[in-house]
Amino acid sequence: MGNELTELATFAIVASERSFTRAAAKLGVSQSALSHTIRRLEQRLELQLLARTTRSVAPTAAGAALLKDLSPALEQITRALDKARSVRHRPSGRLRIAMSRSAAVMVLLPKIAAFAEAYPDVVLDVATVTGPVDLVAGEFDAGIQLGEYIQKDMIAVRVTGELRLAVVGSPGYFASRSIPRKPKDLNDHRCLNLRLPNGPYRWEFEQGRKAVTVGVSGPLIIDDTNLVIQAALTGAGLGLAYEEQVAEHVAERRLIRVLEDWTPPIPGFFMYYPSRQHQPAALTALVGALRCS
Repeated sequence: MGNELTELATFAIVASERSFTRAAAKLGVSQSALSHTIRRLEQRLELQLLARTTRSVAPTAAGAALLKDLSPALEQITRALDKARSVRHRPSGRLRIAMSRSAAVMVLLPKIAAFAEAYPDVVLDVATVTGPVDLVAGEFDAGIQLGEYIQKDMIAVRVTGELRLAVVGSPGYFASRSIPRKPKDLNDHRCLNLRLPNGPYRWEFEQGRKAVTVGVSGPLIIDDTNLVIQAALTGAGLGLAYEEQVAEHVAERRLIRVLEDWTPPIPGFFMYYPSRQHQPAALTALVGALRCS
């Protein structure tokens, strides 16, 4: 099919130019190569498409009929190719992005208005997910994920600084309960847990060289950190969220932070995507807009 399309496009140019010399110059090939292409097409179709003399070239009746039918299709193909090339140079089209709800709230939403204003022809099709995603298998253009979960064969661009997790509970919850001093004390508390694809998240803590993992339990397992925070505000139990997400609640004393000395910084969020030679302009624009300065 590829060779036939090339041969047909070559025929159309020769027929339009009515000259092998001019057509060869336009295509940047030799006249002999051009003649060979036309002969091969005529042999395949078992039709003479061009009448040749030493002085002129003109379509035969069969060639003229083919050219009439062929020209609109070739023009449509040319327009389609031009449109495809524009995606490489002008930010436009749809980008499919996978990210957690927390990443959407913390990374994308603060910048979406400015991005939409700067690039009105780009549509971000966002799927909120929990846990790592295979971008290629899922047919995503890019994703936003914690650095520790990104595969090594991906290009990763930092979109936040370091983050810290925070364990929080409401004043009402602590009114009749003691403050946990060590991670193991969480076994005596109701905890609101986050669901990951492989099951409930095991809370991870670190102090100096000591690392502790706790499989907490409680009345709620849910797949959205923001909903964990809302449940913690009601006094349902202790929640684990990013420090940035609960900072205002802690400052206003709606939530009390505990085990702060057991939650060191983690690398933060990165935008990641497969290595590609010809990156769409829309993806380049999004990377530039979200990149952590």
